[in-house]
Amino acid sequence: MREGRPPKLSEIPAFVAYMDTGWGVPDRTPPVVPGAAEAAAAHRARLAAALPGRTVVLAAGQAPTRSNDTAYDFRPSSDFYWLTGCPVENAVVVLRGADATLYLPPPAYPGEPAFWTDARYGELWVGAAPGLEEWRAALGVDVRPLAEPTEKVTEDAEVARTLAELRMYKDEWEVAQLREAVDRTVEGFAAVVREIPAAVKGPGERWLQGTFDRYARAYGNGPGYASIVGSGKHAPTLHWVRCDGPVLPDELLLLDMGVEVNSYYTADVTRTFPASGRFSPAQRQVHDLVEKAHRAGLAAVAPGRPFTGFHHAAMEVIAHGLADWGLLPVSVDEALSDSGQHHRRYLVCGIGHHLGLDVHDCAAASPDAYQGAVMGAGMVLTVEPGLYFHAHDLTVPPELRGIGVRIEDDLLVTGDGAEVLSDALPLDAAGLEDWMAKAQEG
Repeated sequence: MREGRPPKLSEIPAFVAYMDTGWGVPDRTPPVVPGAAEAAAAHRARLAAALPGRTVVLAAGQAPTRSNDTAYDFRPSSDFYWLTGCPVENAVVVLRGADATLYLPPPAYPGEPAFWTDARYGELWVGAAPGLEEWRAALGVDVRPLAEPTEKVTEDAEVARTLAELRMYKDEWEVAQLREAVDRTVEGFAAVVREIPAAVKGPGERWLQGTFDRYARAYGNGPGYASIVGSGKHAPTLHWVRCDGPVLPDELLLLDMGVEVNSYYTADVTRTFPASGRFSPAQRQVHDLVEKAHRAGLAAVAPGRPFTGFHHAAMEVIAHGLADWGLLPVSVDEALSDSGQHHRRYLVCGIGHHLGLDVHDCAAASPDAYQGAVMGAGMVLTVEPGLYFHAHDLTVPPELRGIGVRIEDDLLVTGDGAEVLSDALPLDAAGLEDWMAKAQEG
């Protein structure tokens, strides 16, 4: 047996020569989602009209390093993808009006040393890699090697704001992607609910989180954000993504999850289930108030109405309900005033946002174009009121402590109202109990 350090393969002429021969051509079809190239062309035209005469340079980005030479999964910049339909890491697009030149890092094929030495671009490492010609044909734009000189990529606040505000209005292709994301998410909820009995027996919250994430990766690109699975006292924690607790059989289970499909559009849906299959009286009391607030919020979504309308509609219901329970230290009017907001102790977060390529989409938009705007046909948004009574909150009666409820739906604003894309999931407690029972039977 030989001892010592293995030889460096690149320094062995016989090996290098051998690696240059005997390779066929794999299928190098670019992974472009159907319709993405055409949608991107339309998006570029919208940007050109919004910023006439401007040259815009955007980068796809690079996967962040997890540790040493290990990286997280790559996901392209949302603005870059919206304008190109291209999911390639380290790519750059230069836009002059509606004309695009895409600069891609060339893959390394057999006959090049990098084919088997470069872990970033060598085809032996990363699998079949489309070439520049394949990308040019698939995307319908000029494609050049990244090694060629390009304009410097810089952060441009005006471009970012303009893109965010353009992306608020989804076209038919985008709406179709979001419908698929929502449908897959509902299926993912059913998969999770079926696993609740197994999770109660031992694996706990993380088993359910893993169930949804596995489903999202099998039927889409993956989860659109860190899946939230909160049982019992964890349910009131707004972003409980640690998911390292048990699933308690007599407590509520808050599930906030969304599938991101292969076009990177994501759903964002929340329902709160009783792990036992039946709400207790105290759990139903809280759920019924959140449901009432949610329905008021849904009714406030329509074209021409203020974007903040659903927020105020839901908050008014919450404040009145809390007052009826004796949980407000002031009158409802004072609580709802800008100098009060006492009801927000149990609901400190916002209760809705734009949805699309990002779960909190269009975040770079100006306040006037976001919170200060009116809703228009083509917007997709969420409505998500809740009540979060922490187990250590001494202002809450003991029977309500540790109860957290959120209901979240995804809505498309239409020409005369709104369509609830996630309406396959019930809103009321009895409906959730029945849906849960049927899912577990299946």
